[in-house]
Amino acid sequence: MRLKYKILFTIIVICFLTMPVMAKTNQNDTMMVPVSFAELAKQARPGVVNIQTEKVIKGGGRVYKHFFGQPFGGNQNQLDEFLAPFFNQMPQDRKESSLGSGFIISDDGYIVTNNHVIKDADQVKVILHDKTEYEATIIGTDPMTDLALIKIKAENLMPLKFGSSSNAEVGSWVVAIGSPFGLEQTVTAGIVSAKGRILGSGPYDDFIQTDASINPGNSGGPLLNLDGEVIGINTAIVRSGQGIGFAIPSDLATGIIDQLTEQKTVSRGWLGVAIQNVTEELAKYYGIKETKGVYIAKVFEGDPADKAGIKVGDVIFLINDKPIDSSRDLTLTIGSASVGEIVNVKLIREGKEKMVKVELGKRPDQDPETKEIMDGYDSFGFRLKQMDADIAQRLGYPEDIKGLVVIDIESNSQASKTSVRQGDLLLEANRHKITTIEGYQQYLNKINKGEKIQLLFRRGNSHVFVESFDKP
Repeated sequence: MRLKYKILFTIIVICFLTMPVMAKTNQNDTMMVPVSFAELAKQARPGVVNIQTEKVIKGGGRVYKHFFGQPFGGNQNQLDEFLAPFFNQMPQDRKESSLGSGFIISDDGYIVTNNHVIKDADQVKVILHDKTEYEATIIGTDPMTDLALIKIKAENLMPLKFGSSSNAEVGSWVVAIGSPFGLEQTVTAGIVSAKGRILGSGPYDDFIQTDASINPGNSGGPLLNLDGEVIGINTAIVRSGQGIGFAIPSDLATGIIDQLTEQKTVSRGWLGVAIQNVTEELAKYYGIKETKGVYIAKVFEGDPADKAGIKVGDVIFLINDKPIDSSRDLTLTIGSASVGEIVNVKLIREGKEKMVKVELGKRPDQDPETKEIMDGYDSFGFRLKQMDADIAQRLGYPEDIKGLVVIDIESNSQASKTSVRQGDLLLEANRHKITTIEGYQQYLNKINKGEKIQLLFRRGNSHVFVESFDKP
């Protein structure tokens, strides 16, 4: 009899020790530590792939540059740091191998990964969990969110399913699977540390932050909830951070992936304005009760907002009855709308509310401000950008000054042999005033080969000088 009780007692103890750890929170019992992630990992692994590429590195896009540094490296002076955003690539291209991760979303071979994993790739190789290798074709990419869709010729694959990232709560368990440092099929676990992280990597920042270990090579792999659903695409780590990783939320990714699948490209709505959040000072100035809404700092000529009559100084606070409390709200709302869609924009102008209907255009691949940057170098070796009030203030020029600021000088060019340096302002060419990139290029085209051309520059508030060149 005593042996029977001992056996019963032992069974009870074993059951107690193998139960999940529970914590009492108000009325509900909350699971704190899952017994094991083994079954989840076993089910998900066939849907996760290793990606190997041979490619030319050119900087990796918005998100990649944000996490892994500016394109000029670490030894920059203040002017370099200011001018760096005007460049779109590394100063020197280099070919190298790259490792990343991805996950299967269809049984016939569609795979999601990060744009920076396959960007500029000459060759993309996919390795499945059973070591089978395939050459992959790039279907489409979206640098704005660092997403890419590739495809392999295969059948009867085991795809992962998407879940809703909005249902993932801060503190909930997540699992990351990928190939950190080339170590295939690595499983790590952690929790959702935060949601809606805005990190300054691009206009559609909305990252999930997690403490599940994410390292180089994890990029493009899935972030899974405990049901085995993909709620995020692992993107990168912050080099200076410890145990901090970020993932693109599935709710943002699925719409983009659908567009890439159907049309191999992504189209977003476009209003055509430069914006900023409403500060207390702006709210008081414009008679707004709360510091909500978006201030229109610039309207791009010929774009939808301009055609609809929106003006600098307007404050947008409602789009299609959706409150617009911040710049991020406006960017995500317009970006998720269809090209050609007519939206009702409610704004405040001179203290009065006004409703404006705007037919949205297509967001340009290149930010409008970069249209004011020279594509490459001119005939003499200068790379120039049209002066604006922000640059003028930073470089110590009067805010209303016109001209083209030197942002780079090509090595071994005519320009490199002069006294001109970065930050100098080009004012005139042969006494013709120069105010735009287009105007400058048109004037150079009129100059015959071998003719002399004199360029008038200004440095700072007072120093003006002339440099002479031969038209090549």
